[in-house]
Amino acid sequence: MKDIQIRPATSADFEAMWNIFSAHVGAGESYPFELDTTREAVQLYWFGNGVTSRVAALGERIVGMYRVVPNQLGRGRHIANASYMVSPTAQGVGVGRLLGEHSLLEARSQGYLAMQFNYVVSTNVAAVMLWKKLGFSIVGTLPKAFRHRRLGYVDAYIMYQLLQDPDHWPTADE
Repeated sequence: MKDIQIRPATSADFEAMWNIFSAHVGAGESYPFELDTTREAVQLYWFGNGVTSRVAALGERIVGMYRVVPNQLGRGRHIANASYMVSPTAQGVGVGRLLGEHSLLEARSQGYLAMQFNYVVSTNVAAVMLWKKLGFSIVGTLPKAFRHRRLGYVDAYIMYQLLQDPDHWPTADE
């Protein structure tokens, strides 16, 4: 894992990112995107205005990626949201954990006060366990919110973590 570098994603990384994205969407087990999601839509998702995208690179090979964005606009933008994908060929060796840890540092450095995941598929046990290990709590359950390719309708979780002590947050109008 020490050979993996997390760095800003560039347009030169997009083909590898597209392949990872396509593998996850094709599996139909963890992301709500449809199979016919266009390359343009995926590029906007990872590289649009206000998106911070990072890739995990093992030499020249992209093995994972994450993005951080405000969870809401305006008075809700102090909460970060993030998405993660690890290459199927690199799963189970700690890439997800590296991306998660890095994204929490990135969110703190950008001044976010908390991070919220709006849609963690309940049957994605590895992800749920990882996020719990990294300090997230399940704060809500969306019953039967995800149409799993093999299992049918399954729950999705809302997960949340404070990034700073709320007693030290700026006042609402600062």
